[in-house]
Amino acid sequence: MEKLGIYTLANDVVFDQLVALLNSIEKNVSPDIPICVIPFDDNLDNVKREIEQRDNVSLFDNPESIKRWETFATEIWSKHPKANQTKQFWGKGHHHRFAAFDGDFDKFVFYDADSLAMQPLDKIFDKLNDYDFVFDDWEHRKPIETSALNISLIEKTGIFKEEQVRPKLHCSSLFGSKKGIFNEEELGKLRKRLINDNEITWIPRWWDDAFLFNYLTLRCDRPLYNFTLSENPQDRTGNCADADPFINVDNVLCNKQGLKPIHRIHYMNYSSADFASLTKGYDVNIRYQEEFLYYRFLKNPEQKPKELKKRSIFHKLKSKIKPIKNKLLD
Repeated sequence: MEKLGIYTLANDVVFDQLVALLNSIEKNVSPDIPICVIPFDDNLDNVKREIEQRDNVSLFDNPESIKRWETFATEIWSKHPKANQTKQFWGKGHHHRFAAFDGDFDKFVFYDADSLAMQPLDKIFDKLNDYDFVFDDWEHRKPIETSALNISLIEKTGIFKEEQVRPKLHCSSLFGSKKGIFNEEELGKLRKRLINDNEITWIPRWWDDAFLFNYLTLRCDRPLYNFTLSENPQDRTGNCADADPFINVDNVLCNKQGLKPIHRIHYMNYSSADFASLTKGYDVNIRYQEEFLYYRFLKNPEQKPKELKKRSIFHKLKSKIKPIKNKLLD
């Protein structure tokens, strides 16, 4: 029997977001589905204590896999044209999400920690019977200038046309896939194409795990499905907290137009420092922050802030001047 499960990536920096995600999965997906937390780094004291309190949650325990992906990422990005042109560094920890392909679950769904699950995963797991990757986002709609792959450059190679690349573009905040896809042999072939064939130039942004993921899924030539390209309009929903309008129906968010339940809400572009302030009772102007607080304190509602205080100028400045290490998962 196939083993199904959920992965996420976390450390203590995103502890409040992790707790909210775990609670939303328990309420809206299943209280029994196994969940594995992949460590972003070694800052895990609070994460470990939380995991000990949950029977269905474990910590990913395969350092060889994490090292394999760190080594791959370091080698690949060292060959990128921008490697010596910028000081910006995205961090190895983001690439740890790919360790999900080496884990115990035969089929899995990965959630970014800054997400809340809003519905069961039956449809995603069903799609994995016919596809190797399943997504639910609108990255394919982005203009060429900001897309995850350099479409113009790819077209010049004659290998792919834009109409072949564009429907396969995706983000990495939610995806379904299968164990063992990127084994050592397959990753070796991709490494050769990236470095020896200079296909690293297809990836426009240095040290971006989501952009690298787009290359891997395109070039491994496996079937991919995106719910936002479904023929069924009920499958096509938004997911971004800072962009899409939703309606709260019994603490489940639905598209404002058509009241279509969404798979998850993704709080991208909001910092972990803001969520930490929110849980302490400060109004940080996060869209759908009441929904976040509901799930963050689902198991201990008595600790939920009864009202939100306005932040002082000092508090706002303090939250912005955070050490870089505390922003690794923002």
